[in-house]
Amino acid sequence: MSDPAPTANPVRRKRLLVLLTVAFLLAGAAWAAYWYLHGRHHQVTDDAYIAGHVVQITSQVAGTVATVAAVDTEFVRAGTLLVKLDETDSRIALDKAEAELAEAVRDARVLFAAPEELRAALRDREVEVARARDDLARRRGLAAGGAVPEEEIAHAAARLASAEAQLAQTREQLATSLARIAGNDIVRHPAVAVATAKFNEAYVNHRRTSIVAPVDGVIAKRAVQPGQRVSPGGTLMAVVPLDTVWVDANFKEVQLKRMRVGQPVTMNADLYGGDQTYHGRVAGMGAGTGSAFAILPAQNATGNWIKLVQRVPVRIALDPADLAAHPLRIGLSMSVDVDTSQQAADLPDAMRHVPAPAVSGNAVAMEAAERRARDIIRANLATSASSWPSRRR
Repeated sequence: MSDPAPTANPVRRKRLLVLLTVAFLLAGAAWAAYWYLHGRHHQVTDDAYIAGHVVQITSQVAGTVATVAAVDTEFVRAGTLLVKLDETDSRIALDKAEAELAEAVRDARVLFAAPEELRAALRDREVEVARARDDLARRRGLAAGGAVPEEEIAHAAARLASAEAQLAQTREQLATSLARIAGNDIVRHPAVAVATAKFNEAYVNHRRTSIVAPVDGVIAKRAVQPGQRVSPGGTLMAVVPLDTVWVDANFKEVQLKRMRVGQPVTMNADLYGGDQTYHGRVAGMGAGTGSAFAILPAQNATGNWIKLVQRVPVRIALDPADLAAHPLRIGLSMSVDVDTSQQAADLPDAMRHVPAPAVSGNAVAMEAAERRARDIIRANLATSASSWPSRRR
């Protein structure tokens, strides 16, 4: 009997080839459909990382650290004391500036009182001149009959000249005194203004011995210890506000053709895996590639140049609700999927940009200094509070 196997094997192989061909075509068709309906409208990358503001905490005055009240990983609220400097020197400087301001106000009061005294003296000098002039005229009349010697007439003329000189001197003193206070009151007098500025400076410097957190955030990179001598501008630590972080995704240049600001983005963090999906919008695209802004940019004008695909950083604003529910940390890896089908997309106002934290501690200290300076001036000024001028801008 003949073996049928050799005859059946080619048939089986043919069927398998047909099945494989059909499966391949179906897979290709499925991939083409997926690409046409979905894939061509999405650009993905896993070269993306969380970024955010790192607020550097520095000292604005020199001093010795007395207390460090915060440690790494600690969450602090705005206004929380972080570092306290020894305030002995600043307190002495503040007391000195306060005394100088009080003295300047009292000296200014003397200057403003001087014109009235000089006007009274001027009236006395005018009376003396008139009396001396009448006395000289009377003696000259008597001298015509020989009743008064020439020596008395000469003495009367000398007294008149002296009175006129004193009158002229008093007039000059009055003009000088008026010039020193012209266009000002005691509070706005230059000497008082200079003393006030010095007091404000001393007051603010004294307040700066207490270094507080400017924003809510997590302490990082603490580099200060008690007893350490710090200088202005030296970094003590950093505060990272984690509620304002964003994503920097580095896309290949060939992926940017249809990418627009405002397009929706879905993201996954390696921290949470695929269990949590973040939503956001394209907030902006970098002005150049990463290599263009590198410390040592590539030099391609060489004989062994090799073309490399460049990447451009794209900033993505995160949905605040997603971020609040699942906090992220700076530097974490993200997987990003941008939907480029919306070519006319717009960025919502709430996600248009990530604002930098505002630091306003100096303004608060300055307002307190001005209030204290006004109290000192009032205490040394013989005027009513209603005559106090409006705050200078």
